[in-house]
Amino acid sequence: MQRAVPMVSPMHGNADSPVVETRHWHAIEGGRVQCDLCPRECRLHEGQRGLCFVRGCEDGRIKLFTWGRSSGFCVDPIEKKPLNHFLPGSSVLSFGTAGCNLACKFCQNWDMSKSREMDTLADAATPGQLADAAHALGCASVAFTYNDPVIFHEYAIDVARACRGRGVRTVAVTAGYISPAPRAEFFAHMDAANIDLKAFSDGFYRRVCGARLQPVLDTLRYVRHETDTWLELTTLLIPGGNDSDAELQALTGWVASELGPDVPLHFTAFHPDWKMTDRPATPAATLMRARQIARANGLHHVYTGNIRDSEGASSHCAGCGTRLIERDGYRIGAYRLTPEGCCPGCGTRLPGVFAAAAGTWGARRLPVRLAGFARPVQ
Repeated sequence: MQRAVPMVSPMHGNADSPVVETRHWHAIEGGRVQCDLCPRECRLHEGQRGLCFVRGCEDGRIKLFTWGRSSGFCVDPIEKKPLNHFLPGSSVLSFGTAGCNLACKFCQNWDMSKSREMDTLADAATPGQLADAAHALGCASVAFTYNDPVIFHEYAIDVARACRGRGVRTVAVTAGYISPAPRAEFFAHMDAANIDLKAFSDGFYRRVCGARLQPVLDTLRYVRHETDTWLELTTLLIPGGNDSDAELQALTGWVASELGPDVPLHFTAFHPDWKMTDRPATPAATLMRARQIARANGLHHVYTGNIRDSEGASSHCAGCGTRLIERDGYRIGAYRLTPEGCCPGCGTRLPGVFAAAAGTWGARRLPVRLAGFARPVQ
């Protein structure tokens, strides 16, 4: 159970950003209500907010205070999420809100995820505006990222529904810290997800993230085996924190046995930030060592990120080893898949979601404002 946070400046919303009621909560003793969205199960008195700070108790109900509001919008390469087996080379309209239900000391988006200042949310967008903007900009998908979309559950689902109506897919970049009932509802609307597996130690999760490991493992199993959501994993390797051979053996062995050898796993480099500026940046050799351990444990598609490593960034055939998708940073080079998504040499299928040709977005990052994408009133 998480200690509640007093509500500093209640938001009562407007036509563009209403305060919305949520479904995943129940009344408990002492006039309080319990939020049932995530394993924290914050128990709140009237006027208090949970650790995420965007869900709080008002009028005896749990409400979401960031529906329709964002910290900004940007068109990114899909590989930046990172997703290497989901429409490679395509562009994705990325956005986040404020707050988070974890407390990671190494957070690299801390200005948004740790924010309690609603002025951080400078842009407003209805789900229809987001879907229209993504379509008009030629984006294949919309990504809920920068902070965890679990905490803006209702808004993310509303956006996903609108996107589906415009032929735009949706991507969740999340830590997977969510309870079973809202988890099923959330991932039913997501086309792809990259889930952070931050370590393979409950002690690390407790000390460094203020959370627990088991609920994340439960989410990973659920998404992999009980949904159609395309799944990739990311582990940020922190020197002296979660990068020992023993932990990497345990983590990659679990992924291979519980999720299967075809789930892509990204090892990415840490840089000092937020409350962990005392640690050095991750050496490239650490990521390459982790990749070797993962492959030795049977994982077919293991990537290195936040470093220049063409071998570790490219996608290879699990059957014959042919380099099927060549990457240099976020740029796609050779793209050797058949129209069916298979290796042209041995016919082994590359697992994922692929188009007949790679996208051409490259490494560009394009900030956008959504004011010009309002859907005409019918």
